[in-house]
Amino acid sequence: MAANRIKIAKDKVELVKALVASKDTTGPFQTYVEVMVFAAALGAKHKKRVPLEGVAKDLSPLRQDYFTSSFALLINLLAITETKDIKILGDDDVADEQRIHIFEEYANAGLEILQNELRGAVDYSERLLLILSSERFNDSLIEKEFDLSKLL
Repeated sequence: MAANRIKIAKDKVELVKALVASKDTTGPFQTYVEVMVFAAALGAKHKKRVPLEGVAKDLSPLRQDYFTSSFALLINLLAITETKDIKILGDDDVADEQRIHIFEEYANAGLEILQNELRGAVDYSERLLLILSSERFNDSLIEKEFDLSKLL
């Protein structure tokens, strides 16, 4: 089976690089893989997939073997959820390519969301905590109509 690689959209490369801790940045993630997994989970949370317009040239696609078993599990779960077909887990090049394609689109959507949310932020870690906190509380509250009678 060919080793398919996870690609990053060229318009999201700078964001991905900024999110990874290095000597030049104080990003909240340790690896590009962690950024992509977080972004894919965020894209899936918002039920949003965005096709890659172009592939990054200055950042090599990520090898699948960089993804630990728990990260690979997310790729498989997203594929099954999206296709509703267990055959997507097949051990062949076509199924593998489909799983990666689905993951890439969810990750690209998540990166798009992050790009909008982090615009103008100085400290990405702090802003990410606010985003996560906001998402957590949004899930726990069922959308209700605002009732002014509670203020009387």
